[in-house]
Amino acid sequence: MKRILHEKKWQLNWPLSLLAAVLLAGGITLVALWCQPNSLRAVLAVFRGQPLLIILNAMPVGLVLLAAAFLFRNVFYGAALVNFAVGCLSIANRIKIEVRNEPVFPRDFALLKEAGSAMGAYDIHYPVAAIAVVIVLSVVLAAMGVFVGHRPFPLARLQGWLGRILGAAVSMAALAGLIVTVYASNDLYDSFRVSNAYYIPSVFNELGFPYCFCHQFTTYLIDKPAGYDRAEAESWETGDTTGDGAPVHVIMVMNEAFSDLTDYDVFTYSKEDDPLTNLHAMQEDPNCISGHVVVPSFAGGTANTEFDTLTGMQTNAISSTTTSAFRAANRNLDSVLRVFARDGYHSSFFHPGDDWFYNRENVYRWFGANETVFADEMEGLAYKGGWVTDDSLASYVESRFEEAVEQGQLLCNFTTTIQNHMSYTAEKYGEGYDYPPAQTSMELSEQAETLLEVYIEGVRDADAMLGRLWSYFSEQSEPVVLLFFGDHLPYLGDNQLAYSELGLEIAMPEAKRTDPFCSYETPYVIWANDTAAEILDWDNAVEGLDLPEDDLSACYLGELILELTGREQESPWFSFLSQLRRELPVIQKLSCLTADGQTRKLTELPETQQEQISKLRKWSYYKLKEKTVS
Repeated sequence: MKRILHEKKWQLNWPLSLLAAVLLAGGITLVALWCQPNSLRAVLAVFRGQPLLIILNAMPVGLVLLAAAFLFRNVFYGAALVNFAVGCLSIANRIKIEVRNEPVFPRDFALLKEAGSAMGAYDIHYPVAAIAVVIVLSVVLAAMGVFVGHRPFPLARLQGWLGRILGAAVSMAALAGLIVTVYASNDLYDSFRVSNAYYIPSVFNELGFPYCFCHQFTTYLIDKPAGYDRAEAESWETGDTTGDGAPVHVIMVMNEAFSDLTDYDVFTYSKEDDPLTNLHAMQEDPNCISGHVVVPSFAGGTANTEFDTLTGMQTNAISSTTTSAFRAANRNLDSVLRVFARDGYHSSFFHPGDDWFYNRENVYRWFGANETVFADEMEGLAYKGGWVTDDSLASYVESRFEEAVEQGQLLCNFTTTIQNHMSYTAEKYGEGYDYPPAQTSMELSEQAETLLEVYIEGVRDADAMLGRLWSYFSEQSEPVVLLFFGDHLPYLGDNQLAYSELGLEIAMPEAKRTDPFCSYETPYVIWANDTAAEILDWDNAVEGLDLPEDDLSACYLGELILELTGREQESPWFSFLSQLRRELPVIQKLSCLTADGQTRKLTELPETQQEQISKLRKWSYYKLKEKTVS
């Protein structure tokens, strides 16, 4: 029978087989695109304007098809397998976008077990039509392979398994080479026009799933530290405890681009005109500790500061390349929110923006937040220009605090503001908005003056938010600890225009600065109302923190809240950070600040401290890649 079928097969020559492979790859690519949430017509409209996307989407499908065709010695058998595999992956991407607002990434293959156990938590609507088309087409292609073959390879030495393996290997090697070169190119990826470059599901829909999937192989990488051993890292997880801390509400507010830039001598504000009246007054409150937090990025990277603060890990240490910590995360993680939640707190995250931005909707769930609330669910928001005001967000925080008190809940909340987000153009708050002039001792260009005026207006509103929360919680009988800090310094023009015209070190090359961390320093205050101060025995609690004179890495900020409220021992990870902070209060890329105030390169530290930094990075890798947190 096998011989009869073989004799009846149509035998394609090699040129026709290659042509068939190209056509089949194009067809499979179209099916993969059709399976996506958006319409195929919309995708093809984008492709017509940017035809290179056609090649970038079809090329990986074609090379995998060639590899399979070499192995099976039949282009249709290969097409059947590739159609089924690519179709399943494309359908999985559609489902993941619909249930989690996030596409499929290559790193998701490491989480198949977790994904399987988590499927029951979602109301999944399977795209029956797409599944049927993929299955039927795969069967049809396999059937065609029964009746259509191709002639043997011209070289006799390559007609056996050697030829099959060699052909498949060359095809896959070509694909791997393209992935680490063409598909890895951020310049190419960023050159394509999309409706919203920050909304990753939309980018996948518009640029094509096959291309975007291949691009993601080289993005958001997590490096395995030298000498990493899983068993060793696992041994550090000696078990968590609960219930050791003081019962105080915790409110953490990370304010967009909040800084004390106007404290530089080049600014000439009087006490009456001070944009930071409340910050400076609060710093004198006996129930307040303050300093500067050294954040991971300059003029951007809001989510990276959130990540460092809440997890105690460092964005800059998880990869040798520039990465987004929120995009690198894809599993449940230990965090400050999770520690408080285990103690019975209602843990929440508020942000007056979109839930998809920085993938916050998923990430805060992985952080253990009981609740996440974004702009579309907040009532009573007010706008200044197109931005949700800090004042209305403060009102929302207050109302949710009162709701928690009424329900007998202890609240641990982290809020990220948005009002003072760039760009700082004259139109930011509406045409004709009258900005108070920036008061400086320098002659500034019109562009720098505008940037500063608009930015400092946002600083005034941020400071007013701080003052409002300070006043509000001062009047509460409930115990409250408030953390307020900035996520990064502002972007003030290309080539650090305004910083340069002001003559600030921030505009200088890092090697020439007297303060190597000045580009990353934002102010922080931790304050307790009288009730909380009494419960915490404030003076003794603060003395026990052994705080540095000023600078503190963002990765210690959340730990500081835990320690202040008596909870650092509930987690072996945060207990480790508590000890490390006392030795190295700042760890920033390749430099650090030691307990005696000296700035040193990491390679110049004593071996014991280098081992502690190595432990920090190994432990972080274990948490990000391998630890299972229920």
